[in-house]
Amino acid sequence: MRARYGTLECFLPWRQQTRPIPWEEEFEAQRPLEVEIGFGNGEFLVRRAGANPERSFVGLEMKWGSIRRALRRIEGLGLRNVRLLQVDARVALHRLFRPRTVDRFYSLFPCPWPKGRHAHHRLFGSDFLVLVNSRLTEGGSFLIVTDYAPFRDGILKNVAGTGLGCRLQVESARHDTKYERLWLSQGQQEFYELHFWKESHRQVPVAEESDLETHFIEHFQADRFHPEGLRGQITVEFKDFLYDPVRRRAMVGVFASEPGLAQRFWVEIALQNEGNRWAIFPAPGTGVVPVLSVQRALELVHRACRRAMPENTSLSG
Repeated sequence: MRARYGTLECFLPWRQQTRPIPWEEEFEAQRPLEVEIGFGNGEFLVRRAGANPERSFVGLEMKWGSIRRALRRIEGLGLRNVRLLQVDARVALHRLFRPRTVDRFYSLFPCPWPKGRHAHHRLFGSDFLVLVNSRLTEGGSFLIVTDYAPFRDGILKNVAGTGLGCRLQVESARHDTKYERLWLSQGQQEFYELHFWKESHRQVPVAEESDLETHFIEHFQADRFHPEGLRGQITVEFKDFLYDPVRRRAMVGVFASEPGLAQRFWVEIALQNEGNRWAIFPAPGTGVVPVLSVQRALELVHRACRRAMPENTSLSG
């Protein structure tokens, strides 16, 4: 069977990286940085990187299939000035890029999410445009290309107050991407290019992370353990529970979210080597971003452990 890609050298597991990522160290050079939001199969990103070896390129994408195809393209051309990340663009810009570090952003034919029930997926609101502004260098630019006029108009309504200037251009097909070819084959002749440039800086600091507290409990009773979730600006849901009575170890599946970040991970409840207390902490290897919603999840697990203890057992930790 033909290998789908030969190397993961250009794929960056961002959860294991120092945040924000020092891109000049990652690329071993201080060069202009370009970022594509939602690179699809990587055609545009790879062409840009191949034509501009003096620049560094980062591609943001959520779908692994798209990343796999882009990796194959990158390897085929032997490019070393590209990195791919599997991450939501909002998370990436908040946490992985310092202010005033990106020379250009691109987003070609992003999904417009036209249905009302999908509104929470829409990316290019005024808050996100302000975030883009904050990460752009002075004189930096941002290009959005779409075939969908209502999407175009919705973005244009969000520009005021973002510190970005914007110019709309109506063009024929000229980017040669998968979706441009698709719409062209279906009769679309005009495409809308929204050219943004930075007029005045808007400061959005890199999102802060927390030092997570490890909780302890003297006794753990798996059969009485029933954690309760949390709903609101911070949401915590408990999904699964596994317990190994031989190893004296439990795993709790968690979904935790807060504005700008949602994570799935495991919380471990394990008897310590000295055998006199149990520790509650994020399971190693889950790559969790240490934020307030994760700390809340740990606190809720700790609370459930305490409730599960017999009434005549002293509480500590």
